[in-house]
Amino acid sequence: MHESLANKVVLITGAAGGIGRSIAKRFAGEGCKIVVNDVNAEAAQEVVDSITASGGSAVAAVADVSDSAQVGAMFDILVAEYGHIDVLVNNAGLVSPMLHFFEADEAWWRKIIDVNLTGHFLCSHVAARMMAKAGGGCIINMSSGGATRAHRAFTAYDATKGGIEALTRAMALDLGPYGIRVNALMPGSIDTSGLDLDQRKLRGENVPLGRIGEPIDMTGAALFLASDDASYITGDIIKVDGGMLAQQRSATVDIMLPSDFPRVEDL
Repeated sequence: MHESLANKVVLITGAAGGIGRSIAKRFAGEGCKIVVNDVNAEAAQEVVDSITASGGSAVAAVADVSDSAQVGAMFDILVAEYGHIDVLVNNAGLVSPMLHFFEADEAWWRKIIDVNLTGHFLCSHVAARMMAKAGGGCIINMSSGGATRAHRAFTAYDATKGGIEALTRAMALDLGPYGIRVNALMPGSIDTSGLDLDQRKLRGENVPLGRIGEPIDMTGAALFLASDDASYITGDIIKVDGGMLAQQRSATVDIMLPSDFPRVEDL
């Protein structure tokens, strides 16, 4: 348990499923008061109900983070319920549709930029003002390996993640004097949609730790960044990727395949 997180008010965007849902439930387990944001009202309420059924405190705040008016209304709900904010987790983002650069159009580009990058700015802009008046706080952004390496058919997505990392560093400098720390998490290959066993095995072959990630794998790093244990860390990016970015080439095309590694019983 992170005692420093007890009773902290935490807003998590895109928290109705996947990584956001896991982070919301993990923070609730630490005694935090949770604001569950998503565009899916029913799914957001399901997360709230799950938290409250376990004895936690949570409220749903439905909003599209790319719309400043809806973001303002979301924070109105937060203030009405809890009065202030201690931690903002900017998790909301679009991955699909996947389009090759030649298939893409301006509407596709603007939608992903608006949700993934502008959404981080809009939520942070409101939260940071509240945190500054309260004497400090913590903002956690959500990056991706696509910020520094490229995915095929993910032009807009990767552009937003590179922007999020730059935004994280810039915000850390501007907000540090106000006691606000800003960092980012970089997920690796995380199964947020329930892949079948064959897909999980295939993706796991390209991860040095030998398995695909789970949403729960993201929660420990998020708790650390929000806690007093990270009180002197800001402007940083923490990779939670099973070692994916540490390798030069993926396992399936490397010189020695993992299947050729020495067996434990032979050591």
